Amino acid sequence: MAARFKVIILDQDPVDSNNYRFVMWADVPAARQSFYANATAKSAWIGALAVDITALQNGSVVETVVTQRVPSTSTLAQIEAFLQTQWNAYQTQITNFNPWIHYGSTWDGTTWTVATNG
Repeated sequence: MAARFKVIILDQDPVDSNNYRFVMWADVPAARQSFYANATAKSAWIGALAVDITALQNGSVVETVVTQRVPSTSTLAQIEAFLQTQWNAYQTQITNFNPWIHYGSTWDGTTWTVATNG
């Protein structure tokens, strides 16, 4: 399942209203979903539906929570554009970075069997 939302604003810091806390959801390539799967995963967003939690648990979607300070002169449109840029960078990282590319490769003392995980 693709993430229903990409960015969800959670709150602003009560002491410094220029600090925003937000969630980003990224879609995980199918070949790597087992590495992201976590049966106890839940979202920081209390509005997440069962379908969202299932996607987080089965690894098809991954979540990160970010706190970011924005300039006090920022307009809502500028904040939205900034968040979109942050999400694009996050999705690109999840799509392109594969730390498990050779996970499960083995050496038996003589020969290497190299795994290639999408």
